[in-house]
Order: sequence, then C-alpha cells, then structure tokens
Amino acid sequence: MIKVSEIAPDVYRISVFVKDFNLQFNHFLIDDDEPMLYHAGMKQMFPVLREAVSKIIDPSKLMWIGFSHFEVDECGALNEWLQVAPNAKAVCSEVGAIVNMGDFAIRPAFAMADNTVLNTGKHNYRFIKTPHLPHGWDAGVMFEETNGTLLCSDLFHQNGLTDDITDKDILAAHKSSLLDYEKGPLMEYSPYSTRTPKLLNSLADLKPKTLATMHGASFNGDCSQALRDLNIVMRELWGGEPK
Repeated sequence: MIKVSEIAPDVYRISVFVKDFNLQFNHFLIDDDEPMLYHAGMKQMFPVLREAVSKIIDPSKLMWIGFSHFEVDECGALNEWLQVAPNAKAVCSEVGAIVNMGDFAIRPAFAMADNTVLNTGKHNYRFIKTPHLPHGWDAGVMFEETNGTLLCSDLFHQNGLTDDITDKDILAAHKSSLLDYEKGPLMEYSPYSTRTPKLLNSLADLKPKTLATMHGASFNGDCSQALRDLNIVMRELWGGEPK
C-alpha cells in the first residue's frame, strides 16, 4: 500500500506500508529548483517509489538523495536513483561519506559538515550532526529553515498504519512500538548516552513546525516539547543518566 501526501510546503510524504512488518516506510520528496529525495528506500521498493515520484516530478531531475545514516531503508536504493538521475548526488554526513559512501555509492557523495546549509532553491536545509541518534556513528538530520520541517529519520518511530500527519500525541505510540521490539531480535533500537539530552534539546531549540518521521505519522503539534519529551521516553527505555 502506497500513499502520497503533502505534509509541509513542497514536502511530499511517500509512504509504503508493509503489512508483514506492520510498518510504514516514509520517503520525503522536496519539490524545488534542485529537488531532493530524503530516504532512498530499499531496493525492492524502488519501482513503486519511482512511480510515485514520477507523479510529482520527473525522477531524472532529482539533484539530491539525502539520508540520515547507513541503513537499507535509508539508502538501499541509492545507486538506482543515481542511475535514474544523472546529475544527482548523495548528501550525507562527513562520517557517512568517508566510511560508507566511498565504497557504496557509484559516484562521490556531497559530505555535509555540522551546521552547514544545502540550498535547494526556495528552501535551505541545515544539516545537524547527531551521532548515535537515532543510531549510527554517521547519523544526522536536516532542518528546513523556511517552513520549519525537521527530517528526523527514525526518531518517533511508530508501528502500524497511521495518519499521514497529526497534531495528536505520537510519543505513546512510539514507546509502545519500541517496547514491542524489546520482545524480539530488534531490541536495543537506539542507544542512550550522556550526549542524548543535549542533542534532543538542540533540535527542540530549532522550534520545528513539522516532524517528518521515517516510520509512522508525521507531527505538526508542539514539536519542541515533543523532542524534549522524547528524551524522557528514551531514558526510560534505554537507561542512562542525562547531564
């Protein structure tokens, strides 16, 4: 099941629900002068994603393929997109470019240092380095400064077939989803360290208006408070003492 909706100005959520996993895989297309697809998706999803993108823009016009960290649902189909879009580049953290993309991608990635900005035309996307949040040494998020959209990857993961976007609480569903994982091989979803509160508070300080989540409903309620409350949930789930 695939569904497309505009969750923020020029930001299209392309959601694929996989019943066997009881999980939505969300990909975000930014329709701008230099279009960006954030989350390349898995290889097996590439045909349906390409068809969905083609209903909004010509896929060959993509200029950027962004992702938070090296994982199959984030960048598994990266090279398929790079072949479809000959002028596109992967965009990721400096760590990601050094330790992963040099061997994985078919052409060099655009490596972003912390707090640098990618301009796509009308929109400016600031890269924020978040090592090990949600997971991975190379992790980072992107914040669109014009309309306040935070492309937040696996943060606020929710299982099930959810709304496209909501202003209702998503933390309860997030906590429940991760508690379900504690019963099986996908336990220990995300580390919690003394750096976690600082990272989440710094994202909250951006005062985002929309949280574009990789799995589950995007959120347009009080995003800053949700990010601060996420620290409490993560501390409860994964332990550790914040400083």
